[in-house]
Amino acid sequence: MKLLYDIGLKAYKTAIALATPFNEKAKQMQQGREQQFERLEQALQGNKSPVVWFHCASLGEFEQGRPVIEAFREAFPEYKILLTFFSPSGYEVRKNYSGADYVLYLPLDSAHNAARFIQLVQPKLAVFVKYEFWHYYLQELQEQQIPVLSISAIFRKEQLFFKPYGQFYRHILQRFTHIYTQNKQSLELLRRINVPQASVAGDTRFDRVLQTAAAVKILPLVEAFVQQQQVFIIGSSWPADMEVLKPIIRKYRSSIKFIVAPHEVYESSITAIMQQIGEGAVRFSKATAADVAGYNVLVIDNVGMLSSLYSYGTYAYIGGAFGKGLHNTLEAAVFGLPLFFGPRYSRFQEAKELVELNCAFPVSNAEDLLLAFEKVCTSPVFRQRITENEKRYVKQQAGATAKIMTDIQQLLK
Repeated sequence: MKLLYDIGLKAYKTAIALATPFNEKAKQMQQGREQQFERLEQALQGNKSPVVWFHCASLGEFEQGRPVIEAFREAFPEYKILLTFFSPSGYEVRKNYSGADYVLYLPLDSAHNAARFIQLVQPKLAVFVKYEFWHYYLQELQEQQIPVLSISAIFRKEQLFFKPYGQFYRHILQRFTHIYTQNKQSLELLRRINVPQASVAGDTRFDRVLQTAAAVKILPLVEAFVQQQQVFIIGSSWPADMEVLKPIIRKYRSSIKFIVAPHEVYESSITAIMQQIGEGAVRFSKATAADVAGYNVLVIDNVGMLSSLYSYGTYAYIGGAFGKGLHNTLEAAVFGLPLFFGPRYSRFQEAKELVELNCAFPVSNAEDLLLAFEKVCTSPVFRQRITENEKRYVKQQAGATAKIMTDIQQLLK
């Protein structure tokens, strides 16, 4: 199985190199990792402070880890914080994040890269967020007796760890000093495969979205667009989502304002959305406070605004669940918005719980979306009940950051 792991890594590296001339994301990954060790050496040159290393796959995992990063900064101001990303969708957005002292791409997993990276950084503690399980890095950390935590981890019985042939991957999990799971089901799965160093802490994203909601940004251009009307926020959409959304936009655009924040903001993606919507749509970068109220669809062509956009919403559609997986529902749920999304949400604990609470409505096609939306929009009493239940749910789930930080303080004593 280790041989297959190594072959998979080499195949991935080759695929990125081959895709670089044709794919912007692959190009960013390739260029971002060039001379990474030289950058790391330069950044750490002369540093005498202890270092803690946080690793996130992408932007979503960063938001999940952010409450712990910021709580660590407050509790251990003498430490330098190194933040690494695997994906450009995290690095490119947060490369100037002021909460970390150094922000870099993580070199691809290999025995050589892991040994060199750990030797340069010499972290006193490593924290991996949610899905990150890299064999060589974890092996090197264990050999160097550096504690390593996995936070907000969530597991499903379909994963390789729990297959009869998954011994190699089970061994990866056994290298963690401690694994903090999001739920009891994940903890039970770990215990069945002899991974005892685990406990339920919950999902740190609940802490994060409560922080965000308490410090929401005022967006004057959005306020000028909304004009106190009902607003339907479309967050992290993909082309498959937009196909399902087109009928509802056409039907309600005269009475409801729509804000579309696509997952990818490449020029080709924004152009395609503008063409789909047609008249009445304006790009955020092209709108002015004087004329934006005259449009009924505002297309966001930048990143970093979505969590604040939800504060202006009446309803929200969350993208991704017609593809690889649902994006962050909690950023909208914290504001009590009725939620709609596609059918592929079963891997997301909070989405399942919001559906059970009758606060979120999965749909399989455009007709489903229209029916679900009309049920919600025609009943103010139903909407108010959704808002109250949703906000209560988010507050009840908070507290994972405090649990994790209590243990980190013991580890670093």
